[in-house]
Amino acid sequence: MFSHKNINQFLASNAHRILALMLLSLHTFLLWDEADKNLSHAIFLCHYGLFLMWQPIWRSSEKLSIPSAVVFFAFAWLTFTFVNWWVTALWLAILLGLLGGRIFAEEAKPNRVIHILAASYLLAMLLLWVVPKLLGASADLEAATFTITYLMPILPIAILFLSTQAVKTSQLPILDFFYTLIITLIAIIMILASYAIGSQNQVNYIEVMFITIFAIALSLIALSFLWKPSARFSGVELLMSRYLSSVGMPFEKWVRNISNLGEIELNPESFLKGAMQEMSMLPWVTGVSWLADNTAGEIGKTSEHATGFNFKDLNMTLHSRWKISPALYVHVRLLTQIMGEFYEAKRREETLRQNAYMQAFYESGSRLTHDIKNILQSVGTLVTAAEQTKNKDSEALLDLIRRQLPLLNQRIAATLDKLKAPGEEKKRLDKISAWWSALQMRHQLSDIQFNAESLPALDINAEVLDSVIDNLISNASEKAKYQSGTHISVTIYDNNESGFCIDVIDTGDPVDSGIAKHLFKKHISSQNGMGVGLYHAAYDAKQAGYELSLANNKNQAVCFRLALNSNAA
Repeated sequence: MFSHKNINQFLASNAHRILALMLLSLHTFLLWDEADKNLSHAIFLCHYGLFLMWQPIWRSSEKLSIPSAVVFFAFAWLTFTFVNWWVTALWLAILLGLLGGRIFAEEAKPNRVIHILAASYLLAMLLLWVVPKLLGASADLEAATFTITYLMPILPIAILFLSTQAVKTSQLPILDFFYTLIITLIAIIMILASYAIGSQNQVNYIEVMFITIFAIALSLIALSFLWKPSARFSGVELLMSRYLSSVGMPFEKWVRNISNLGEIELNPESFLKGAMQEMSMLPWVTGVSWLADNTAGEIGKTSEHATGFNFKDLNMTLHSRWKISPALYVHVRLLTQIMGEFYEAKRREETLRQNAYMQAFYESGSRLTHDIKNILQSVGTLVTAAEQTKNKDSEALLDLIRRQLPLLNQRIAATLDKLKAPGEEKKRLDKISAWWSALQMRHQLSDIQFNAESLPALDINAEVLDSVIDNLISNASEKAKYQSGTHISVTIYDNNESGFCIDVIDTGDPVDSGIAKHLFKKHISSQNGMGVGLYHAAYDAKQAGYELSLANNKNQAVCFRLALNSNAA
């Protein structure tokens, strides 16, 4: 007893023989006496049944749905009831298109030969038998009757004895829809053109056939020249490819909408929701659901045809009105990738904005910490002076404290103002001579040597200079703790190019070349503390119109220089 699987295997391995029997039954139907309608209809139904067994549209292993079965039975009933030469001509054009689509899509040479023989038979019968019946010009081809009746069946009979390359029973036969449609349309145009020329001009059918064939041939030759691109014309092939790549929608328009959405929406979730809304507006889509970065959403209605698409962290399920074909699947996968790339870009933009926000907080906090550190160092200097002062020097200490406390109070107030409004910088202008005296007074009990070759008559930003010079002195003092015999000097002098320069020089070891290369440019880790402080000191100096540099980096002569920027001057 044959099982369903065995039947499917039999149909798959003998598809070419079923095709040959289908053509032989068609040949019998075409040549049967038209007076015997009942037997003619019966032969056509037999031919139609063989066609259903051979047809390359539905898999033989699939069960037909009720709508598909209704279509098949409705077509059989209509052809049985209204069969005539027009219906027959249309039917042969459809069969010719199906076989032509198999010819261009088939890879195995034996299978291609079989389909070429079958298509040749259909084309010959269409031009030499069916179209003359439409025009009532059978007498013009009376000499070819013997050939049509007895020699044409040789083509399908030959197919019976040819070997083929077997295909899997579950595999859908290869059918190029585009070529099938083109060949079917060409066959219909050929039928209608022959009928129109033959009806309007009382000429022999052979002349009509030659006129039609040569007209179509010339049209195809012209199309072949227009198909390939040239210097002045992009080519029909490119235009056709662009249209077919849209798969039911203008691809460029969809991408443009997504691009505009990417410019409008800053939030990744909002962009993704808008992109899914664009996807759900496609005519063949009923609904879309997605999950991305723990964010889920759903638009539209679900259907029995659901297809999943994934790209990085984006998971999308597309609900369509019908089952998605492989070509459409590849296309939607590309669209998903485009949406995913835009979504990833939005996420990166959001991360960069957050990092910039946190970086601003960090920079402000780091600069304020640097200012507070300098203030505490000044306070530490006063405390050290108080610890080292004897009773006889108490008056000098009190005088020092009286002078320094107002300055420290001003610096603390300026730091508090920065905490309240980091973006607003307030300058504390002072004469350079007064600032220089206050600097010497703060460090009068230290071993630092102060030299003033000449003091220019300039107003300076006392707050910035206090911060930068105190930082340089602090770094040099820190170096002196680890390198015995290190002496520190601070020299101020008039410079014709920039206005003035302040050099902080120590006799310690030079700064490591790897550190010196990146000094003032970024945060640096250093055992001596010359890293973050110098970076912010250089930044503050630049903002105030000064320039901090490492003027000399030699042994026993390490010089940091603060000068008025010549451009600012």
